[in-house]
Amino acid sequence: MKLLFLIADGMGGWADEAPGGKTCLQAAATPNMDELAATGTIGTCRTIPQGMAPGSDVANMSLLGFDPAKYHTGRGPIEAAAQGLALDPDDLVWRMNLVNLTELSAQGTMLDYSSGHIKTEVSRPLVEDLQATLGDETFQFHPGVQYRHLLVHKGGALEPEAALRISPPHDITGKSLHADMREFSRCARMWDLLFMAEERLLLTAKGTKARSIWPWGQGRPLFLPDFKQTFGRTGAVVSAVDLVRGLGRAAGMEVIEVPGATGLIDTNYEGKVEAALKFLEHGDFAFVHLEGPDECGHAGDATEKIEAIRRFDARIVGPLRQALAGQDAAFLVTCDHFTPIAEKTHTPDPVPFLLWRADGEPSGVSAFSEAEARAAGLEIEAGHQLLPWVLRQLA
Repeated sequence: MKLLFLIADGMGGWADEAPGGKTCLQAAATPNMDELAATGTIGTCRTIPQGMAPGSDVANMSLLGFDPAKYHTGRGPIEAAAQGLALDPDDLVWRMNLVNLTELSAQGTMLDYSSGHIKTEVSRPLVEDLQATLGDETFQFHPGVQYRHLLVHKGGALEPEAALRISPPHDITGKSLHADMREFSRCARMWDLLFMAEERLLLTAKGTKARSIWPWGQGRPLFLPDFKQTFGRTGAVVSAVDLVRGLGRAAGMEVIEVPGATGLIDTNYEGKVEAALKFLEHGDFAFVHLEGPDECGHAGDATEKIEAIRRFDARIVGPLRQALAGQDAAFLVTCDHFTPIAEKTHTPDPVPFLLWRADGEPSGVSAFSEAEARAAGLEIEAGHQLLPWVLRQLA
């Protein structure tokens, strides 16, 4: 049986973020997910282990069946795996955003974690210039996608920088930099690098909103068990973001690049559907990830988040249902975490999920939503146990 695992990043939310006291998921038109939920099984799953930060890195690792408490080392190492960087065991890998600040000081404020969702063709030359001018035997800059880049500190896992606790920039949008700048100041090399990079960007990033680099999410290189050996399925990931591609590559899965996949609401939906269907001609597990709802949640834009969820249903879930109608295929649909409009960042709430297969027992619910999933009473307490549970249902 083929298994389609469809993830709308950050889709979950809280009541009253949309008109009528609804969540964005409840407010969005989602006839495909509603029908799958009504004729399938629904429940909730806790993707964020107790004590871990509610990020997409932790949550998607859980959804792929790997325990973050055992395997997670940081956000940066996952994205380094996506790029296939050659790393030594003691290297320290940072996720590095290009960000917009009022000023790089304890009195500064984080204006934008994405530099206005800077385009890759604009950001890549900026990071390449940082490598050419500031890169050395200690620090190496690696360009990524849009605002998401990497900073490798060679041998840094053995240095004080490994212990720095820096906020993800999307967690402090509109907030003070005071605590983080104090943390950065504990390590002179990182402190100096921040200001040298800012000085360079003032010269090279004119006309953009890229004011500074923001290293965070550091850790040692990532190692995961082989997905096929672990779960007995040939799998692929389809995503615009490096963290999902990195998880897939680290687990030995096929990583499918889709031209025009942006990680935003205007992504290439049709290309993702086509890529998943083509893979399923020879594989049997496709992990299709859509970033759009999460980005809208970070922006605090309920209207756009509702539209992103609607597009996920109409342009990902619907076409895949239609293409696989009558075939031996099952659908697992969920989000990795909540990104409530009020918070503009991730929260660790248990996420709603639905599992549909042709011979399953109907739940009879009226719609797929956070409230319906909670009311169903089915709870998967540890996120990494969801996929094994699903595979047992399909056996």
